[in-house]
Amino acid sequence: MYKNKINCSAIPEALLFLQQEEQEMKIHYGYEGLSFRSPVVTLGIFDGVHRGHRSLLSTLADRAREAGGESVVITFDPHPRLVLEGSNSGVLLLTSPDEKTALIEQTGADNLVIIGFNESFSTIEACDFLKDILAGKIGTRHLLLGYNHRFGRKGEGDFTTVNECAEPLGFIVEQVQQFHTEEGMISSSSIREALLSGSLDLANRWLGYKYRIGGRVVEGRRLGREIGFPTANIEPAFRHKLIPKDGVYAVEVLLEGHRFAGMMSIGTNPTVNTDNRPRSLEVYIFDFGGDIYGKEITVSFSARLRDEIKFESTARLAMQMKEDMLKALEHFAHK
Repeated sequence: MYKNKINCSAIPEALLFLQQEEQEMKIHYGYEGLSFRSPVVTLGIFDGVHRGHRSLLSTLADRAREAGGESVVITFDPHPRLVLEGSNSGVLLLTSPDEKTALIEQTGADNLVIIGFNESFSTIEACDFLKDILAGKIGTRHLLLGYNHRFGRKGEGDFTTVNECAEPLGFIVEQVQQFHTEEGMISSSSIREALLSGSLDLANRWLGYKYRIGGRVVEGRRLGREIGFPTANIEPAFRHKLIPKDGVYAVEVLLEGHRFAGMMSIGTNPTVNTDNRPRSLEVYIFDFGGDIYGKEITVSFSARLRDEIKFESTARLAMQMKEDMLKALEHFAHK
């Protein structure tokens, strides 16, 4: 029988994403009063911190070592789309600010500068941003840009414009080549589309780790307990977190420092939902019987088992959940 606690050597990426580097990254809020040694800088949103982002950040680390300087990653909070389109616009993101910070730290970056983004900041022209902030405040000596990255008012700061503006400022601008895989170009938007369409394996490959959702266990209707599968309802901690396509998933659960195997149902529970209740996230943790209401939990998506289905009875639903559990256990046994 598959044990309830997951063996880290068997599933090395379970919820940890990447191994922690020994060096601790320094986090700076805003750009005033900063002092770096020959800073090599890159900037971006970095939603998901996927394999393409990490390729760029690896090059950043290489350039910093070559220059005998420090690597500096600049990002923005909140996400610009939340400001420009409004927080109620339905913007969905792969990572919360805390998740993004943790993932960037795991790449070994020396410094992370988080700049507050608002409507006023969005009107700064690209050349002014380079002169006043990148050169004037950060002291940039070498700037790395992603192959298609643009910044400044209305995205006017493309590579050509940045090069022209940077020349009198005395720092190098380098454009990093596009990151390719056999399945095509990786982007945050393509990963979002994959998760929303149910292509979990593809999304996880592009991310380079298992997609996860963290939140708090809240009171549910306890219907799962009645059919032998007591589930924990999760309220995501980040309101803009993208929830994958409805269905049943094999998941890995992090709870109070312990990892467990389980399965998660995402959807409206059509078999038992007779009063149009909203979409929910419910996780059944294998071989676990503790009371975890109100506790923080993180779920990492390992495999998609099936679509959500409306069954003719709760008895048939219970039979299907037993089959789902066997599939999940088989999945973890072959990891």
